[in-house]
Amino acid sequence: MSDLPFGFSMPNDPDDESGGRSGGSGSGAGRGGPGEGDPNLPGGFPFGDPQQMAQMLRQFADMMAAQSAPGGQGGSPGSVNWDMAKNIARHTVSQKGDSSVGPHDYAKVQEALQLADLWLNEATTLPSGVQTMEAWSRSEWIEKTMPTWSRLCDPLTSRIVDSMGQNLPEEMRSMAGPLMGMVQQMGGMLVGQQAGQAIGELAREVVGSTDVGLPLAGAGRAALLPPGVEKFGEGLEIPQEEVRLYLAAREVALHRLFGHVPWLRSHLFSLVEEYALGMSFDMSGLEEKLGRIDISNPEALQEALSGTEGEGLFQPQDTPQQKASLARLETTLALIEGWVSAVVGSAVSGRLPHAASLAEATRRRRATGGPAEHTFATLVGLELRPRRQREAAVLWAALEDARGIEGRDAVWEHPDLMPSSSDLDDPDAYVHGQADAEAAQIDISQFTGESGAAEEQQGETDQDGRDDGPDNGDTRGGA
Repeated sequence: MSDLPFGFSMPNDPDDESGGRSGGSGSGAGRGGPGEGDPNLPGGFPFGDPQQMAQMLRQFADMMAAQSAPGGQGGSPGSVNWDMAKNIARHTVSQKGDSSVGPHDYAKVQEALQLADLWLNEATTLPSGVQTMEAWSRSEWIEKTMPTWSRLCDPLTSRIVDSMGQNLPEEMRSMAGPLMGMVQQMGGMLVGQQAGQAIGELAREVVGSTDVGLPLAGAGRAALLPPGVEKFGEGLEIPQEEVRLYLAAREVALHRLFGHVPWLRSHLFSLVEEYALGMSFDMSGLEEKLGRIDISNPEALQEALSGTEGEGLFQPQDTPQQKASLARLETTLALIEGWVSAVVGSAVSGRLPHAASLAEATRRRRATGGPAEHTFATLVGLELRPRRQREAAVLWAALEDARGIEGRDAVWEHPDLMPSSSDLDDPDAYVHGQADAEAAQIDISQFTGESGAAEEQQGETDQDGRDDGPDNGDTRGGA
């Protein structure tokens, strides 16, 4: 696969005279037309020489023709080509080598997942959510998680692609006319390139199928990546078997949660969609970034797309709606992470000598920007970082102390019962508030029941006439 999949090259400076020295009919030919290279002149083209743009679009059309050939899926106009993204991700992984998992390592992973799943029976009332136990190479992880990535990212990437057409200057939109669809297709290819690069980098770091806080390969499909497990344990001076068991416990715990809390997966997806609806892009900033890129230099384009300089090519602006959506998403992720930490900590306590060190290593990895944050920040600036995982873990522990394991897990029965961001600030108030509310409900029910029984008894005595008998009537009549 070429390092420059877009198939075009264009000088960074539209006034560069190198095209004229080439002697061909490329960008240097036919200079002198009105407004060429100057967007401020009448008929000017905002991105420079229109002949250069025409050449780029012709080459882009050739690329699109190749994408529409058998075996390639271009998708609908303006959509992200996820087949291309998958191929780029696999290419990124293969550059540093990626071998298949051998039978010995496969058996070790299965054994660890089975044992950890048994341990969790004592730590949670949620039954096992694991249906299959597998060991993957990095390429297998890409293949098996890409459908979820596409569903998770589509609301975000679609907003980017749409913005590339909708937010262009009016003069360019009227000039481009029928080319607007092609501009959006180009945007889809750019975003697909960025997504593939990011997911390929992520594959080098993940340890299983649940690193981003949800099962990426579907419900019940638990898996670990032996190379990722080994990388996680580097520098910890903890036996590899113990590291594997701890990570296996986290993997199966999250599968239990999503397997038996049916609303949780769709809730996460809806939060991402809500975040996407609030996204807004500064197209002048995008144009400035594009202007700094030497498109003829594959390495420069690669760096811009992968965000290696600290930010990706497409970064959303902060809006109040976006911030509110992001806060809700971060709270949900923190509650998931906090529950998993609490349950796994209880399950491995007394079984793994270095459980505390492994828990702290996991917290640091998630808090300082783990793979999920890297991927989403690279894609669209969305960070899936459970920033308040410590507070969430404290809240779950307080619930367990007050209401037991069953009462703690019962909170997941409905989204309305879930703690909010403000509850993470004061876990005790949430725990006691829940208990007081339940107690008050019980008292009201008992009072209502007793009152109802008394009224019913009173009604029966009234009908029998035992309290309003003849004597009472005679007395009133005699008076």
